[in-house]
Amino acid sequence: MAIKEVKFPPKVMRRARNIKVLLMDVDGTMTPRVVCLQGFPDGSVAEMKVFNAHDGAGIKLASIMGIRTGLITGRDSPATTRRAREASMEFVIQGQPKKLDAYKAILVRAGVTDEEVAYVGDDLPDLPILERAGLAVAVGDAVVEVKRAAHYITTVGGGEGAVREVVELILKSQGKWKKAVPLAIA
Repeated sequence: MAIKEVKFPPKVMRRARNIKVLLMDVDGTMTPRVVCLQGFPDGSVAEMKVFNAHDGAGIKLASIMGIRTGLITGRDSPATTRRAREASMEFVIQGQPKKLDAYKAILVRAGVTDEEVAYVGDDLPDLPILERAGLAVAVGDAVVEVKRAAHYITTVGGGEGAVREVVELILKSQGKWKKAVPLAIA
């Protein structure tokens, strides 16, 4: 699915101007709302995740443009570790079903306030962070409670380029988008 040009609301653009750190959930946010597990006769299990290429490119572009990025997820996954490394994410916290403590630790590590953080989520475990973040974002197919807590709801669902859309929102609000585009194709 192609990402269409989005007109961001002025109120949301004002919030996005202050963002220095972009954090996100993984399952249902960076991926579609599925977890693929393959069982084998020996009892072992392999996991497969499907990540959106636009999201990865957007996360890298955010980093190039000075926005620090990271993820907080309740599950541990080698696929997530690899994707975070490929996207040059600075903050990678896995196996953290109660995410608020991880979020607070990132704030301290990054030296930022709530107002300087954007968080993208899709489900109930994301609510405590969404209620604090300066820019709370729900992916288009998030649960109702997350959408209610969000300052912005993406035009696409999780795993469909929603994170890339948020990167564009932040960079446009900060006047960095036109400078970022050539760097994405360099």
